[in-house]
Amino acid sequence: MYKLIISKQAQKEIDALPTYIRGNVDEHILALADDPRPQGCKKLEGFSNAYRLRVGKYRIVYTIEDRILTINIVGVKHRKEAYGDL
Repeated sequence: MYKLIISKQAQKEIDALPTYIRGNVDEHILALADDPRPQGCKKLEGFSNAYRLRVGKYRIVYTIEDRILTINIVGVKHRKEAYGDL
């Protein structure tokens, strides 16, 4: 089981989500602890360990550290804004 670390910025983004989306995003984030590369996740080009997971119109952007079994949630944004901060 992987340890989940949510950055302060990602937590602010999660808190700002509409309520009906937030629960779904939370479920997907918690599920990453058991399966860090679920069906539908995509590796981001140009990064060695960055992935994104689609949740409706939102994207969970995260990195995986397999050596220390850690997942770092970098951001949770609308698909139009998701990739600019990496």
